[in-house]
Amino acid sequence: MAETLPPVLSYAVIGGLFVLLLVLEGLRPLRRTVEPKPRRVARNLGLAGLGLAVLNLIQMPLLLPVAEWARREHFGLLHWVALPRAVEVAAAVLLLDYTLWHWHWLTHRVPFLWRFHLVHHVDLDMDASTALRFHFGELALSVPYRLMQVAVIGADTFAVAVWQLLLTASILFHHSNLRLPAGLERVLVRVVVTPRMHGIHHSDYENETNSNWSSLLSAWDYLHGTLVLSVPQRAIGIGVPSYRDAREVRFVKVLALPFRAQREDWRPQGGGLRRRDHPEPTRRLAE
Repeated sequence: MAETLPPVLSYAVIGGLFVLLLVLEGLRPLRRTVEPKPRRVARNLGLAGLGLAVLNLIQMPLLLPVAEWARREHFGLLHWVALPRAVEVAAAVLLLDYTLWHWHWLTHRVPFLWRFHLVHHVDLDMDASTALRFHFGELALSVPYRLMQVAVIGADTFAVAVWQLLLTASILFHHSNLRLPAGLERVLVRVVVTPRMHGIHHSDYENETNSNWSSLLSAWDYLHGTLVLSVPQRAIGIGVPSYRDAREVRFVKVLALPFRAQREDWRPQGGGLRRRDHPEPTRRLAE
């Protein structure tokens, strides 16, 4: 059986990074907050706990066995070419990340998937805890796609574990409300998704939410022409226009959200569709 990363190592790295980012974003916040942080973090961790239970029940018993099967049967793209080990792992991480871009795109474009992904976006603020805030239904629906990714790519257990660790660290980082020096972030965003880049994706303007779909490497939005960086953070309202009332995003209500009648999410009551033009050049990161 192929090697993998010790689970305790992954949990230690992710747990430590989560606590560190919560502290740092409190010291250097990027955006002003709307809701009290303890209440939001508790809610988001509650949603994360349900999601983790679902993944442990459905995904974990299947994901690594599928990767092991693909290795044993020489199934998948990476088993059809002979690559040095380091190159094979790097290629697997790249392909897994690229195909995840397409899943994220689908969760915004397919109405049934958006019902569940909406729970992630109705958070009225964005910080490291938002990275863990996904409806358990969305995570369950993602399992077949994730299994297909692993099998078609031919990613083995070690590559999958490396990618999952990098991905989780990345989403904690770019969801954080951490103000980095703009010059540093302009360098970082050429390679990885950053807080300012992903803050635009959580904007309450539809055309801004429908941009910046990358999860680890920012290259995929450069490639597909979906990158928008020129919106200043002070101009961003986090959330979805039809769910601006904090009473509507409480724990029980967001759990039920995918199963209720859907609203015209991007039209606030009595208003029109929220869209705005972006300053040029759109690939220049704004403050």
